[in-house]
Amino acid sequence: MKVILQETLEGIGNLGDVLDVTDGFARNFLLPRRKAVEASTRNVKEFEHAKRVAAERAQKERLEIEAHAKKISAVSLTIPVQVGKDDKLFGSVTNKDIADGLAAQGFTVDRRKVQLAHPIKELGTHTVAIKLPREVTAAVAVHVVKQQEEAPAEAAQATS
Repeated sequence: MKVILQETLEGIGNLGDVLDVTDGFARNFLLPRRKAVEASTRNVKEFEHAKRVAAERAQKERLEIEAHAKKISAVSLTIPVQVGKDDKLFGSVTNKDIADGLAAQGFTVDRRKVQLAHPIKELGTHTVAIKLPREVTAAVAVHVVKQQEEAPAEAAQATS
């Protein structure tokens, strides 16, 4: 009996495969559990149509995500940090800091999607990748700069 698989089955086949299986396997396992449908001409046409519609929807969604990636890539973040002697950072700039900076500019990004191999520990401009759905990535320029000193009068009051 010829059947069309409705889901991927380990050792049998993938979603959409048209297989020739024994009648008993189809009647007793695949069909009752809705893991496959009989490969009639009508079912084959329906499946091809559903596959075509899903591909069009996926393409449209990918274009929307790529447009969103272009908007994110146009953003330039400036993150002020405290520095010590010889411009050494106190701490580091992490993916959470970058996600918070993007959120402040109106882009909601999960901090786990910020692709940062290791935290940024030096001043300068760094390019950071943001992973989006459908294998789309956006690159954001992150400028790590010295935090401006607060008023010297406040520092003098704090020491007194």
